[in-house]
Amino acid sequence: MEMTTALWSFALVVGLLTLTPGLDTALILRTSALGHRRQAWGVVLGIQAGTLTWGTLTSAGVTALLTASQVAYEVLRWAGAAYLVWMGIGMLRSRGDGADPEEGPVDGGLAHGWRRGLLTNLLNPKVGVFYVAVLPQFIPANAPHFAAGVALTCVHVVEGLIWSTVLVGFAQAVRGWLRRPAARRLMDRVTGAVVVGFGVKLALSD
Repeated sequence: MEMTTALWSFALVVGLLTLTPGLDTALILRTSALGHRRQAWGVVLGIQAGTLTWGTLTSAGVTALLTASQVAYEVLRWAGAAYLVWMGIGMLRSRGDGADPEEGPVDGGLAHGWRRGLLTNLLNPKVGVFYVAVLPQFIPANAPHFAAGVALTCVHVVEGLIWSTVLVGFAQAVRGWLRRPAARRLMDRVTGAVVVGFGVKLALSD
């Protein structure tokens, strides 16, 4: 397989993954729709930083520990589940006044969003396992393993940024409807339930 073919093939696979609604989509939509634009972009950049970290570690062979060590996987899995449940409960308890459960009624800013997005991504061991299982298959035999792996990961990051731009734009478009407290409460309840659900699913997964 040539590197150009590998890039296009990997782009197709992770493109479908990126478009599939999930936890990342819920967090980006919720944060942006509540008017926390800077924080929403922080979430986007944090998620993509996590993706780049997983891809880089996989290219270096470090994430193979997740599949080789049951203890390492379990520790990361339970830490991720606890974080998601804690974050989701915070959203469920929101008063619907636009306040972030952790930051109050104002936009927590880029740094807060980045931390939330990064932790959400890095504490999900399934992302690491996905990279361990999939990424090596797309690295050409005659290509430098580390450099090729990072290049493929960057394709995933670029696609994630493009799709996130669409999500943020959509959320901003419906922001007027979400100015009402009842609509904000509904957004927080739905997103909180989704996040808690992902946390419980992660905790119960084998």
